Amino acid sequence: MVDERLQFSDLFSLKNKTALITGGSGGIGLMLAKGMLVNGARVIISSRKKENCDQAIAELLPYGDVTQVVCDVTSASQRSDLVSAVAERFSDLDILINNAGANWGARFEDYPDEGFAKVLDTNLNSVFSLTRDLVPALKRNLRDEEPSRIINIGSMDGIHVPIVQRTSTVAYSASKAALHHMTKVLAVELGPHGITVNAVAPGFFASKMTDYVFEHYRKDIEDDCPLGRIGRSEEIVGVVTYLASRAGAYTNGTVIPVDGGTSVSKGKREWM
Repeated sequence: MVDERLQFSDLFSLKNKTALITGGSGGIGLMLAKGMLVNGARVIISSRKKENCDQAIAELLPYGDVTQVVCDVTSASQRSDLVSAVAERFSDLDILINNAGANWGARFEDYPDEGFAKVLDTNLNSVFSLTRDLVPALKRNLRDEEPSRIINIGSMDGIHVPIVQRTSTVAYSASKAALHHMTKVLAVELGPHGITVNAVAPGFFASKMTDYVFEHYRKDIEDDCPLGRIGRSEEIVGVVTYLASRAGAYTNGTVIPVDGGTSVSKGKREWM
């Protein structure tokens, strides 16, 4: 007799789950929104710009039940509006994917205070604040078999020191390293409330943030990766789907690199 709970169609299903994805209008956020919808979830995406949200919704609607909320996650008032919109749209929340992020490129000696502050505010402070405010919607009865999930999108640059961009990414790397550690702290804090907290640390995937470096350093990026390429959408979707589904219900406090091994290997680096 087959145990249906071990079948992939059940083990990795997101059917009837509700998900909020910040920064969901492009790049990895858009990839994840599409993956969530294809696997049965209802999704809200948020992004700073309405036109970007509109374009994303047009692309996502054929895949399932998706809506948008325009939100700059660094704004307390806009975060409050987002939390209210989630409460109005869903009776509760199953999955929070903190994906919105920012970078600021400059030489170390010229790196401005405002750039450093902006990156930390977007990549770390706002994640803490939004997560704190959404915990009431994520809390589960401890008798429930399925915990709610918080999945933070970190970066391999929070694990190693990136060099291919030829410019200082000190704020970005520091913010992602801090996000990884905050993930572990929150996993301990929120686990007793029926919420798991994990992070994914992507390498290079196609997005607006990577357009410049792909244009100028694509070959170097590939040389820096043991697999010799950038990531594909299904590869980030697969890991996040695992964390969000019943298959990942006992995974808590982890940081999973999805970078082709870049963060643990020097690759070829002939350009060095």
